[in-house]
Amino acid sequence: MRLNEWLRLIAGLFVLGAVVLGATVHPYFHYFAAFVAVNLIQSAVTGWCPMMTLLRRLGVQE
Repeated sequence: MRLNEWLRLIAGLFVLGAVVLGATVHPYFHYFAAFVAVNLIQSAVTGWCPMMTLLRRLGVQE
C-alpha cells in the first residue's frame, strides 16, 4: 500500500474505533472522532498532515 491508502485506512480505523467506543464505553470517545475529522479538514485546507509526516518517516512509499 502507498501513503494515501495507509492514511485513509488509519483515519477510518480511528473514526470507527472512536464511534464504537463512544457507543459502548463512554460518549466522550466521540470527541476523538471529531478530532480526527477536524484534522482531516485541516489537512485538506493546508496540505499538511501530521500522520503523513509520521508515515513518511516510517518509510511508507509515496
